Amino acid sequence: MADLTMFSSKPYDRTGFEAANQHHDAPFGIDFFETRLTERTASLAAGSVAVCAFVNDDLSAAVLRTLSDGGTSVVAMRCAGFNNVDVGAAGDCGITLVRVPSYSPNAVAEHTLALMLGLNRHIHRAHNRVRDGNFSLDGLVGFDMAGKTAAVIGTGRVGAIVARLLWHLRCEVVAVDPFEDEHLLELGVSYVSLNEALTKADIVTLNCPLIEQTHHLIDGEALAVMKQGAMLVNTGRGALVDTDAVVEALKIGHLGSLALDVYEEEGDLFFEDRSDEIIDDDVFARLLTFPNVLITAHQAFLTREALSAIAETTLLNIRTVLAGEACENTIS
Repeated sequence: MADLTMFSSKPYDRTGFEAANQHHDAPFGIDFFETRLTERTASLAAGSVAVCAFVNDDLSAAVLRTLSDGGTSVVAMRCAGFNNVDVGAAGDCGITLVRVPSYSPNAVAEHTLALMLGLNRHIHRAHNRVRDGNFSLDGLVGFDMAGKTAAVIGTGRVGAIVARLLWHLRCEVVAVDPFEDEHLLELGVSYVSLNEALTKADIVTLNCPLIEQTHHLIDGEALAVMKQGAMLVNTGRGALVDTDAVVEALKIGHLGSLALDVYEEEGDLFFEDRSDEIIDDDVFARLLTFPNVLITAHQAFLTREALSAIAETTLLNIRTVLAGEACENTIS
């Protein structure tokens, strides 16, 4: 019987957690399961005082009750977001929720920039052409980032770094966030309304959390006010974007290009090898047909430094709660 049961675990998760676990005098016994946490699989955690879950695991009331009935008192999210958790139900079940609010904001910010640069300069298309022996440059024209207006939606830990990186590329950076970052203001970043940011920006990057107010933040109306030919990048959460509306904007040529590391319906797609399967998500399949769309499968967090920090913080969170001490990373 393990002390900790981890769901949605991959080899890189296991490596990080086993290394971090050995740093302690009394290591946890950990069961690693690649399967997602659902109502059907929740019973696998029976007897474990703690459960570790990820972004696409199901932490609905029914699942939390099953975990609680099985003896689980701590659910540790090894990520910052917790929009997939019924926080109220966890409290009713006597389960303490913890998370990793900051593991490596640099990892996500750098991937955000990589997507922008790769999409703008058509790196993915050029790579495929060269591998096929096609050295033509037709259709690969990009634009100078310097002098372009970039709108950073959300200037928390990740967004603030994205804004700085864009500033270093000599973009005019505008930001949207209810809380202004003094350091960004010192650089000359302007805080504006969402509508003004979308109207002005050549590049829009979403780096905000998914809450009720930000669900489908980029919908048909928002896309309509964006500049013709603008680039949209989302490394936040999939549901920040109304994907159907984005497809329509791409079809009519209003949206210039799109880069995604997250997708609203990614739970049934991402983190698995589906190369031998037919993708039955028609919206996602349509996205893949556009030459001006670049998609990665939720890998923005995936650096050695981030994986180590996630494991260390997650295990510390669990130890702190089980010791009866206050944990600063508790979700309430």
